[in-house]
Amino acid sequence: MTDAARPSLRADAARNRDAIVAAARTVFAEHGLGASLDEIARRAGVGNATLYRRFPSREELVQAALLPSMTDYLAAVDEGLADPDPWAGFRDYLLRLFQLQARDRGLADLLVTTVRTPSGELEELRSRAFELTKQLIRRAQDADELRPDFRHQDLPLLLMANAGLVERTQKGAPDSWRRVAAFLLDGLQTRAATPAPPAPTERSVLRVMAANRLSSRHAEQRDS
Repeated sequence: MTDAARPSLRADAARNRDAIVAAARTVFAEHGLGASLDEIARRAGVGNATLYRRFPSREELVQAALLPSMTDYLAAVDEGLADPDPWAGFRDYLLRLFQLQARDRGLADLLVTTVRTPSGELEELRSRAFELTKQLIRRAQDADELRPDFRHQDLPLLLMANAGLVERTQKGAPDSWRRVAAFLLDGLQTRAATPAPPAPTERSVLRVMAANRLSSRHAEQRDS
């Protein structure tokens, strides 16, 4: 191979990677993280072998496609903490997450699923957002606005519930989550609180998220 040919091959590889990531972002948003990798390859205009060569595992493709969305998730926490009104900061943060889930089924899945990759970037962002969310919750509770029995491990449960709602109403009533969120937020305020059953432990919630973890083997990813 000549030296002149090498830059062309590198450029082709970069274009293929960019096309795969763009297609994955769209397909995951439409169908969730379990979407067909064959469909992603088709929309990217590449062969399956090219996709698998660039992204040996589904997790690595998910990370490349959804890292910007996880950055939006982290930004939502920062914006909530920056709000001088503790309740408004918490309320708008939760609504923002629900809205992100409604727009992007891939992100809706990602927020309640453990995704392990060699670099660990997605889980690092999730951990940072989770720690900041604890501050957001404590601040609203200290202001006597958020019910005192709400725990940080309750948040993934709310996101799981909203993800299910979004999935089932997406085609016929895509804005239904807004009405349910309004009811939910009323129930989260201190003035409306009534005794609730105990919260699940953080470990049990993490086990649920881990149980949803994506399979990393391409043999399990292809359509039957």
